[in-house]
Amino acid sequence: MDDRTLLTGVGALLALGAPASAQNMRPNVIVIYTDDHGTLDMNCYGARDLRTPHMDTLAARGVRFTQFYAAPVSSASRASLMTGQFTARAGLTGNAGDRGLPTDKETIAERLRANGYRTACIGKWHLGSLREYAPNSRGFDYFWGFLGGCIDSYSHFYYWGGPNRHDLWCNDREIYRGGTFFAEETLREAERFITNGDERPFFLYWAVNIPHYPLQPSEKWLEYYADLPEPRRQYAAFISTFDDCLGGLRAFLRENGLEENTIVILQSDNGHSTEVRTFGGGGYCGDYRGGKFSLFEGGIRVPALISWPGHLPQGAVRDQMAMNIDWFPTILELCGIDAAGCDVDGKSLVGVLLDGSAPAPHETLHFDFERQWAVRHGDWKLLFNAIDVRPNDRNVTLEGLFLTNLKMDPSESRNLLESYPQQAGELLELRLQYVASLSGPRK
Repeated sequence: MDDRTLLTGVGALLALGAPASAQNMRPNVIVIYTDDHGTLDMNCYGARDLRTPHMDTLAARGVRFTQFYAAPVSSASRASLMTGQFTARAGLTGNAGDRGLPTDKETIAERLRANGYRTACIGKWHLGSLREYAPNSRGFDYFWGFLGGCIDSYSHFYYWGGPNRHDLWCNDREIYRGGTFFAEETLREAERFITNGDERPFFLYWAVNIPHYPLQPSEKWLEYYADLPEPRRQYAAFISTFDDCLGGLRAFLRENGLEENTIVILQSDNGHSTEVRTFGGGGYCGDYRGGKFSLFEGGIRVPALISWPGHLPQGAVRDQMAMNIDWFPTILELCGIDAAGCDVDGKSLVGVLLDGSAPAPHETLHFDFERQWAVRHGDWKLLFNAIDVRPNDRNVTLEGLFLTNLKMDPSESRNLLESYPQQAGELLELRLQYVASLSGPRK
């Protein structure tokens, strides 16, 4: 029996209202979201100065994407992940404060919980800190982590804007774990949730705060990377610190007999940061232009992997254009859950995962971040008010339209607007149609 037949059979059985034993055939799902993790910052993506054996093994045991996209900033990216919608439709194109993801939006957690899954968000939320916006109100049975954009990994305080604010929670109760390393604590919480005695399949959203500033890697990795120049050394050490945590999770799944019935998805929320708070850089995006906050490729093209041993291909690479909005419908299909009524822009990736020659699920992708927008159609991409990020926050806004072709010039170094006005006009029309769709009925 091939993978497609197996997946279709499981879905059909569950759709017929199968008994509890059949319900338990549904796979567990873990979505791991790294934070400010650069476009090519894994060894398997070409960062030869990095040691990332557990991320590399996950890729070797699954499918790795080379043209995978997200929003260029934390909250907007997470809003798209949770809803399966482009950021403008999801209602959050920048970073959230006390209010965040609109409360009328269905989340993947809500859909899975309604279909028999127990759900947990462990790590960073950043989709609104008021109770009605917090994880327990958005489909998660259990939350352990912080609600804002970043914290110190040991004190668990946010202190980049006064006054100092402690931000560590278990559900809606503030807790104190001063002196403990946040990423390691989230791993322990994930292990407790997975083996809490509840036999229902689980959905775990493990949103780690690495390599987001403050860069607080383990001493062993600082020593390992002693010969790397700064700030790459600090950044690389933090990446490998997370890789150790990922190794801990993978070992835990194996030891508990869960590896072959658990889908593991790993991606970054956006490109690497060049902010002062992260020493002006450290991330790696090769020849791609930009980084966090930018709609050039270095800000929105992210590493992305999925692994489900025995069900999905192993060691496969997919060059089809895809995006984090696609995980919502993909997870539903892999879990045999009806997608009826889902208001998503995403498309299921199952066909692409099983067949490397399958067409890309999208011809066109849309991006919005504050005053910037971009539309990609095929190899062409049109940007408006694109931010060219520079080290230590010396960013420059390129006013107006900027046309690129990623096949002709992957580095997006030249504005092709004057040379290809027809292509620019076609992409602008796609943009106008998309904006019109935000206020009108779906077509």
